[in-house]
Amino acid sequence: MSDILIVDDERDIRELISDILEDEGYTTRLAGNSDDAMKEINAEPPALIILDIWLKDSRMDGIDILKTVKRDNPDVPVVIISGHGNIEIAVAAIKQGAYDFIEKPFNIDQLLVVIRRAMETSRLRRENQELRRSDVSSADMVGSSAAFRALVSQLDKVTKSNGRVMLSGPAGAGKDVAARYIHAKSNRASGPFVTVSCASIEPERMEEVLFGQESAESGVKPGLLEQAHGGVVFFDEVADMPLGTQSKILRVLVDQQFMRVGGSDKVRVDLRVISSTNRDLEAEIAAGNFRQELYHRLNVVPIAVPSLEDRREDIPELSNHFVAMLHQSQGLPMRAFSEDATALMQTMIWPGNVRQLRNLIERVLILGDGTGPIQARELPEDKGETGEEGRVVLSGALATLPLREAREVFEREYLLTQINRFGGNISRTANFVGMERSALHRKLKSLNVVTSNKSGARIAHVEGEDTQA
Repeated sequence: MSDILIVDDERDIRELISDILEDEGYTTRLAGNSDDAMKEINAEPPALIILDIWLKDSRMDGIDILKTVKRDNPDVPVVIISGHGNIEIAVAAIKQGAYDFIEKPFNIDQLLVVIRRAMETSRLRRENQELRRSDVSSADMVGSSAAFRALVSQLDKVTKSNGRVMLSGPAGAGKDVAARYIHAKSNRASGPFVTVSCASIEPERMEEVLFGQESAESGVKPGLLEQAHGGVVFFDEVADMPLGTQSKILRVLVDQQFMRVGGSDKVRVDLRVISSTNRDLEAEIAAGNFRQELYHRLNVVPIAVPSLEDRREDIPELSNHFVAMLHQSQGLPMRAFSEDATALMQTMIWPGNVRQLRNLIERVLILGDGTGPIQARELPEDKGETGEEGRVVLSGALATLPLREAREVFEREYLLTQINRFGGNISRTANFVGMERSALHRKLKSLNVVTSNKSGARIAHVEGEDTQA
């Protein structure tokens, strides 16, 4: 990309610069006034603009054009040239986002050095953006359970549209990964993916972070919405967005434009919006914490992301994926999992969901002292702790029951855990626990254990329990 737009009201100067640049291998376009310049920029943004600050017989001067370019095409470097140069003009140009300022009559060698540096800076910025966009490790959807397949099926249906998506689910379930998956599969995949962490941004700074800032002292600082132009903005945990900001975001969704904090010009943006929440937004609306109008704007396509509890069958696949990912990114050892380690992980409680599983595997790989398969003894002990020599320590409630009742409680919880570990597959459960399938069915009936659909998967529960929670 070596296309340079030269904007100068003096024909001899713009043609001289053009001839020199074309001798250096660049492609050039020429404009003698602001209308022609804006027509060229709007037709196809150039790689760089050389811009005279004084343009006779034009509606806009160089500073006006510079402000417009930095608003609509912030990645295009602009080199300002002027025959009336002074320190005030140079400072004003740099504050408005110009790459450099050169006074006429300029030294050709100096101009070429500035252009090469500006082009290199622009190239590095584009490459950096492309690297961030091509980093799809966090967009990998891993699993094969029924609940996982149902989720991916829903995500695939929304990838090719511009519809706003609301991802709901518990913390750590992978809502951010689902959002990146939508982006990676969409026609905006080559555009930016910008995350707004609503819970981590200080409320008093939220508008400055989102909309950017504009002042005479510091110039223009683009916000996250501006950075997401042409791509996707992801409002992570949108329930944490301040009420005052919610009303302004609602206006952005309607108009696709906004003003920077301290600014007077409207900034146009082309965005697709994806949001996530681990709260009941309708309850937040009733409590006065969330605007109903914004909820309806964001909740066009609601998609529930299942917890790890609802997709235990995916734990072995996820675990191997995290080992490979940590080996590649951090150089941690490539280790497999023993059968007892896999079985233990599938029966553990995961309040932090997939994020907790990843963190556990990273800790095991860091603290482990071998390269062989990971054993169950290397995993942190669950609440059902074991004492010395593997002796099981009973919980207080279980220890107070007579043997027959305690055995029934244990059998019920054990079989519930195993059935859910195998995604509701009774045959696989029977094979693992060492029972005939018919005997297992009789045992489940005697314990009042049944299976039903939840999140696209078969989930075991005690008959009469609410499985919709």
